[in-house]
Order: sequence, then C-alpha cells, then structure tokens
Amino acid sequence: MIPFIDDLSKLIHPTSLPLHLLDNLSKVLYPASIADYVALSILFLAGATYLSRGFLWDKPDPYYHLAFERPQLKHGSGLNSVARETRNIAQKLAESNKNIVVFWGSQSGTAEGFANRLTRDISLRFGSQGALSADLSDFDPSSIAQLPPSTIAIFILSTYGEGDPSDNTAEFWDWMTKANKGETVIDLPNLRYFAFGLGNTNYKFYNRVVDVVVDALNSLGATALLPVARANDAEGTTQEDFIAWRDSLFTLFRTTLGLQESDLHYLPTIAVQEDTSLEPIDLHHGEPDLHVNANRPGYSAVRPLRLIASRPLFHRSSPRHCLHLDLDLSSQPEFTYKTGDHLAIWPSNPDDEVSRLLSLLGLLSSSSTPITIHSIDPSTTKIKIPSPTTPLALLRHYLEICAPLNRDSLHALAQFAPTPSAKHTLHHLATSKSAYASFTSHNHITLARLMLLVCPDQPTWPALPLSYLIESLPPLQPRYYSISSSSVLSPRKLSITVLVASSPIPNSPAQTIEGVVSNYLLAAGESVSPSPSPLPAASASASAHHRPKTKVQYTLSGPGGSLSPSPQTQLLYAHLRKSKFKLPRVSTCPLIMVCAGTGFAPFRAFLAERRQLLQIGREVGEMLLFFGCRTAEEDYIYQEEVEDVQAVLGDRLRVVMAFSREDAMPRRYVQDRIGETGDAVVRLLEEEGANLYICGRAAMAREVEKAVGVEMQRVKGWSEEQVGEWRKGIKRRNKWQEDVWG
Repeated sequence: MIPFIDDLSKLIHPTSLPLHLLDNLSKVLYPASIADYVALSILFLAGATYLSRGFLWDKPDPYYHLAFERPQLKHGSGLNSVARETRNIAQKLAESNKNIVVFWGSQSGTAEGFANRLTRDISLRFGSQGALSADLSDFDPSSIAQLPPSTIAIFILSTYGEGDPSDNTAEFWDWMTKANKGETVIDLPNLRYFAFGLGNTNYKFYNRVVDVVVDALNSLGATALLPVARANDAEGTTQEDFIAWRDSLFTLFRTTLGLQESDLHYLPTIAVQEDTSLEPIDLHHGEPDLHVNANRPGYSAVRPLRLIASRPLFHRSSPRHCLHLDLDLSSQPEFTYKTGDHLAIWPSNPDDEVSRLLSLLGLLSSSSTPITIHSIDPSTTKIKIPSPTTPLALLRHYLEICAPLNRDSLHALAQFAPTPSAKHTLHHLATSKSAYASFTSHNHITLARLMLLVCPDQPTWPALPLSYLIESLPPLQPRYYSISSSSVLSPRKLSITVLVASSPIPNSPAQTIEGVVSNYLLAAGESVSPSPSPLPAASASASAHHRPKTKVQYTLSGPGGSLSPSPQTQLLYAHLRKSKFKLPRVSTCPLIMVCAGTGFAPFRAFLAERRQLLQIGREVGEMLLFFGCRTAEEDYIYQEEVEDVQAVLGDRLRVVMAFSREDAMPRRYVQDRIGETGDAVVRLLEEEGANLYICGRAAMAREVEKAVGVEMQRVKGWSEEQVGEWRKGIKRRNKWQEDVWG
C-alpha cells in the first residue's frame, strides 16, 4: 500500500507533469475574477462561523431550564421532586430522633395504610419522639443489623398471589431468604420486633411472607416481643384484626416497656394552606403521576387510552351488568401487551359523593381555590398527594372517599363532631364492636354519608380539617382487569371484561354499594358507540337496545379536561402490567382452563389464538374448558363466541358448563364438574402433559385445587403426600398457572 502511495505522489508531483497540463490546472485552481474571490470569502466566513458556534456566539444559557420549572417543585412539594436521603435505617432514625420504625410491605396499599395509622397513633399516644413509617424499598435491608438495642422494629407485611411478597419488599425478601439459608452471614441480637401479616385463607399460602420473615428474624437472633399476628381478608376481618393487634401492642408498650400514654388529640403531620396567588397552570388538577411506574419492572407508564366501543354481555333478563370494552392503543406506540396481561384503569370518584363531602366541609364555594400541601416534618412524613392542587381535585381524583370507614376512623372523627350528640354516637360506634357491626349492616358508611347519618341537621363540620382527610383516607388506586383480547390478532386494540359492581346492604336492600371503577367504566361506555357484536342480527339488536345505564354520575372530562380532547371521544388513564399467565410456546400442548364469570376473559384470548393457528394450518392440542356462571339465560358471557370457536375447533375443544342457579337442575360449580370429568382431567395432565389454568376468585381456585387433587388420588391411587409433591412439581415447571383475586 505504501509503495503505491509513493508512486502516486510522483505521478501528480508538478515536476512530473507537462507544462500545458500545469497551465490548465492553474486556471482551475486559482481565482480568475472578483466573483471567485467573493465566493471564497463567503465560504470561509460561513465555515468559521459554523465552527465557532457555542464558543464565540450562541452560547447556551445556563439558566434556560428555569423557565420550564414549576416553582412549587423547587421546594419538594410535588410528586416529581427527588430528595437524596440515606438508605441506612439506623442513620435515618438517628437523624429524625425516632426510636420506633414501622416497616411496611404493601401491594394494594392496605399494609401501607396500617403502617401510617400505627405510626401516627404511636406519635399521638406515646410522646413527641414517636415512630417512623418506612417503605422497605427505601432502605438497605442490611442496615437493620445496625439498629441499637433501644430501637423497636415493627413489620407489617402483606402476602398476595401464590405466597408472593409485595413489589416493594423484593430486596428485603431476597436479603432475608439468603440470610436464612446461611448465604449471608449476619446476626441480629439487638433487634426487638413485632410483626403483623395481611393475608387471605382463600389462597393456599396464607400469610406466607410474614411467617418466612419471622422465622428468618428468629433464626438470626432477633427477639419477638409478641407472637406474630395475622389478618384474614377472606372473613372480612382485616380491620378488626389490626385493631385487636394494635391494642395488644399498646398494652405491652405501657406495661412492659414502661411508655407513658397520653390522651388522644389530633396533631396534624401535614399543613394545608390556601394560596390564591397560584394560577391554574401551576396546579395539579387530578392527573395521575405519569411516571409512577418508572422503577417497577413489568409495568408501563400511565397514559390516556381511547375507549372506542362498549357493549353489554349479560342478557336482558339479568338485573346485573357486565361490559365488553375496546380500547385503542394507536396513540401510545410504547404500549405493547401480550395475551394474558392486565390493564389498570385509573378512575375518579362519583360526583354525588364529591359534592356531598365538599358541602359538609364547607368548601363548595371554594372548591377550586388553590391549596398547597406540605409535611410539617419532611424527614418522617412523605406527601403522596400532588401539590399545589384544589379541594375539588383532591376529593375527586386523589383520595378514596367512597371506602367504608373502620372503627379507628370513627374514634378520631368524633373529636371534630359539631354537636355533643354526634360525638356521643361516634364514640359509641368506635368503642363497641357489636354496635359498629349492626350499624354497618344497615348503612354504607363512607365519610360523607356517616357525617350526615350522625348529624343530619348540621350542614357543615367546620372543625374538620382537610389535613385529617389526607392523613386518614387512602389514595385512590387503579383497578386491574385481565385483558380479554389476543395480542396476536389485535396488537393495537385491546379489550377488557368488566362486571359492574352493585351490592345491596344486607339489612337494607334499598341501599346499594356501587363499585367505583366498574361504574366509572359503565358511565364512560355510555359516551361511546357500541362495539361490533358477534351476535346474530336479532340478538345484537336486542343487546344494543339493552345497553345498561349507570345510576352513578361521573365527570368524564378528566382532570382539567384532559380526557375529552374532542366530541364523541372518551379517554381513560391506564397502564399495563405484565403477567405470567401465558399460553405454552408449543401449540400442540393440551390445555385445561377453569374459570367462573369474568374469569373467562383471558381464555377468550387463548381460544381465539388457538382457532387462528388451526385456520392457518397449524396443529393445536386438545382443550378442556370448565366455565361457571349462574344461568345460561342470564350471565353466560360470550356464549355465541364460545359456540363459534367450538364449531371451528371441533373435537379439539370440549366445553363443560357449571350452572349454579338453573331452576331445572341442581347447583353445579366448576369444582363439581371437575369431579364429574376426573378421568379426562387426569389423562390430560398426566399422559398428555397439559397445562392447567385457573382464573377467577381465590376461593374458587382453592376448591378447584382440592378437586384436582382428589381425582389424582382416585385415578392414580396416590397418597396426599404424593399429590402434594406432584402439585409442587407441576407448578415449579409453570404448567399450573393461576390468575386469581380475593
């Protein structure tokens, strides 16, 4: 290569060229006129100007970004403010002068709410030093070993699914299990602790998380000051279980630890102030934090999705409502789902409940007045409500104002009662478990409804501050729905199946408890056109005529009108959550699907994919579907679709219905039908290697698991221990999957 370049340089060297060629080159390479000189000068100046950009001119303004900052976020009052804090819990307690820490692991917010309540009660009852509420994900779990002997740790931990810890418990859970196995060498001889678990006996692994943590703590030398306590949501006693445990905790505080208890008086941990200097552009009008899932694997961001169609699924004879909703993903290219995933809907509270509470607080005329919310002690109290905002946005979009109140809340509310009679009534309900149970069996006591019931002649409660509501009411949470469409057949449009909740009060059937999110979706569905129906023309016409009407009114335009960009368009805030509830990769793998009611949603997508595979010439495995509902005439959802799929799949699909309220036949549930078809179930599971899927309520899933175990024992002659080992193995290989809820 180098000799070639040398030779080439000789060829073009001026001395090697003829004179006539040199003359020609000089004419080309040198300016011949004033125009050439001007052109060269312009080119030179343009190049110099471009190269000096950012050095001699157009320097970036170091303060340019300030024009786009919200002033309120500079002081940490917004959701997006970030404070760099220590992850060492011992150091955090020392900095905040606290000697009690309440750790919480929460999936749906219940454990977090209990932790905050307990922290506040400790601070109010046992002195100013008080306690610190600690999200387990905020701290390095190994720093627990550095807690001094004078510190008390309290663990409030939830269990969900198949004995799984909450998302924010993952790091602590890994550390605990490794320490328990001896993979991490650590001792906790100085740790004194209490533990309370939240679980549900409808799930097989009832309160597994708190039990595993307690075993690990004890094996590492920690001292339990009370036996572990457990709440059982299956019996609806979670609140009472917590109150009983907390009372025993406080008794030990007084008798054993020698802490002095004072009278309970409300001391706010947050301050709420009006600020009329703020403009609407400065405020949070109720929009969810769009980046709330930024650090949660498997979750998408929160985005507005367009609701494009809605149709009823129950027949006209049913007094209940169930909806099929279609949502368009085209405007959100980053939204990609897979068959079996979940969609979360972010709702608002119903208008009547919002107006009722604003009126009782005396805030109707000032509902849109800007308010700021900040923590009195930022080191211990985190504000999860965006600030600044308005009372209207606070009650419509940010707080769970429709949730029933527990006895603790009644006790605290009594001090704000406007009349002695109302105060006496609240004290009686708060201190008498039987009186509270009787009262709630006749009344749905949201905060506003309770205030009206105990004091019907008082138009306002002037002593009740907004700070109390923010501290006492849980944040409004999204609700999750199994996606009922196939990502293969419909990648940019997904559907969900929604049962509209409306439950009568046991001893007052004229009153009903309306589900917040399902009725919100019912109202939203009324504003869009019906979705294309797979029904025959006559049935489709009858179904469209029977479109349900909501009894609950919602402001569907969304925060600041953000969900109504144009007429005839309805948007919903939503996000996706990945699921492990998936079809096998091999299409010939047999399937056993067990569901009841809206639990059929993911199986609708499963069957659609299998039908498509068969139609394009792929072989598919045998399928057995157990489907439970009340009656064929009332709530057999997607009946025509099921029959159509069955006609295409032929003998590859067998549908076994379980009707629990048919007049002409005895009640049958899906677990009963499994017992009646046990030979086929065992054959598919053992001989054909089928995957088993269960979707529906946890109580149903538990009974199905029992029924399958009984059939394995009958057909295979196995013992209970052998069935247990088989069940563990099939679940470990991910061939037994459940998508269940409480």
